Amino acid sequence: MKPQLIKGDCFKDDRGTLTYNNAFDISEGKRIYTITNKELGYKRGWQGHQIEHRWFSAMTGSFLIQTVTPNNWEQPSKDLEILDFIVCSEKLDVLHVPAGNITLITALETNSKLLVMADHLLGEVKDEYRYNSDYFSS
Repeated sequence: MKPQLIKGDCFKDDRGTLTYNNAFDISEGKRIYTITNKELGYKRGWQGHQIEHRWFSAMTGSFLIQTVTPNNWEQPSKDLEILDFIVCSEKLDVLHVPAGNITLITALETNSKLLVMADHLLGEVKDEYRYNSDYFSS
């Protein structure tokens, strides 16, 4: 299954701004955490999961999230198709990255913070695959 961007939106009036995502179903989520990259331009990843799903939404700023579907988890081909997604805090877009994908996360603005939701509790399954940030060509 390929990653999918679930579009959010915002409503503004004289009271302020409301961001929302009425299409996002959180019922599969079991835990949440945030990511703040150490510096602008830092590439976090590549990291993937065969079993776990992840959902990403920018709390502040914006992020480029790149995904790859590996053909082999131990030593995937280095020239696989890379899909690019941008999530930003101005709308409550949620990127669903299903099981079977690898991600690379890059903040596009200073002080960006990313909310991550997972469908398994920490330590519930052993399902983490890591590769150098330059493993796949982009």
